[in-house]
Amino acid sequence: MDEFLRAAIAEAKTGLKEGGIPIGSVVVHNGKILGRGHNKRIQKGSVVLHGEMDALENAGRQPASIYKQSTLYTTLSPCPMCTGAILLYGIPKVVIGENKTYLGAEASLKENGVEIIVVNNPECIEMMEDFISANPALWNEDIGV
Repeated sequence: MDEFLRAAIAEAKTGLKEGGIPIGSVVVHNGKILGRGHNKRIQKGSVVLHGEMDALENAGRQPASIYKQSTLYTTLSPCPMCTGAILLYGIPKVVIGENKTYLGAEASLKENGVEIIVVNNPECIEMMEDFISANPALWNEDIGV
């Protein structure tokens, strides 16, 4: 497994241990992690801190040229909000751990020229299936249902 997807999975596991939703993400530029994060909606009472948003926040302020050469790794297919951030900053490539439990706005990413790689990693799938089964109300809240 790719080291950066492993880092995103580690973030997801951290979120789960904190009592949150197990979705993790890392932003990578030239083989180096700029920012890592995990879903913190429950932990911080936030409406926007999905894994991708947290990773971008933790990457800090970067020149547009950095984002345009970066890859975002996420354990779950990005929702419309996270997709918007990816498009806003011009991130050209997204590696997705899985899209079986939730298919986000991948079509929007593709329509805007973003390269998408879906791994469908068994660990990512199992982590989300277990969480959704045990916490349907929290999951539905997270995806706006």
